[in-house]
Amino acid sequence: MGRSRLAIALGSLLLLAGVLLIIQAGTLLSVDRPVLAPSQNSGSQPTRVAASIVEAYRREPARKIAQDLIAPPQLDPVQLERVEPRPPLTDLGLAVPPKTPMPDDWREVLLFRPAAATSAIFVSMGRTVIISGVQGIDLDRTCSFHDVTWPCGERARAAFNSWVRGRGLKCFVPPDVERFAIAAPCRLGKQDVGAWLVSNGWATALPSGIYGKAQVTAQGAGMGIFGPP
Repeated sequence: MGRSRLAIALGSLLLLAGVLLIIQAGTLLSVDRPVLAPSQNSGSQPTRVAASIVEAYRREPARKIAQDLIAPPQLDPVQLERVEPRPPLTDLGLAVPPKTPMPDDWREVLLFRPAAATSAIFVSMGRTVIISGVQGIDLDRTCSFHDVTWPCGERARAAFNSWVRGRGLKCFVPPDVERFAIAAPCRLGKQDVGAWLVSNGWATALPSGIYGKAQVTAQGAGMGIFGPP
């Protein structure tokens, strides 16, 4: 029993000595950190040393490393000048007001959760809306690019459906009593839906429509049906 107590006491002394050596080694390695002089009436020597190191880190501000290489240049706030935001790169995506006057009883209605039936027709809230000014791509149509044939009609509907899914489209439609399929201009936020479809190559512009320039852009860039699968 006496030998067990002696072994436990010896082990405790060795552990304490190891802790003291670690603390002392850390103090010696921190040559650039000032250590406060301990008071004679304060606690034990390890406690005073640890408290001194913590206090030194707390008082000394963070050092900047390689400031000339990675720090941003110093700017005088007086020399800063606020400039106007740049205009849009193109006006194809902006809402275009209808060129023809709408009937007096038609109103701009927000249609939620639209589902594309083709690349230019969608169904929402019991209405079937055909995007005016564009010609959609038939579902069974196939396109060829460098002798590669691909189902561009289905791909066009999928692209339109992915773009409008979970959103709300604002369209000029007749009153609720008129539930037949209707061709109407629509927009998603500030984007004109017809312009988006034609400029991305998922619909073509009608000869009497306003999207001729958008189709030329899509053809030149090889977008949608004018490009690879």
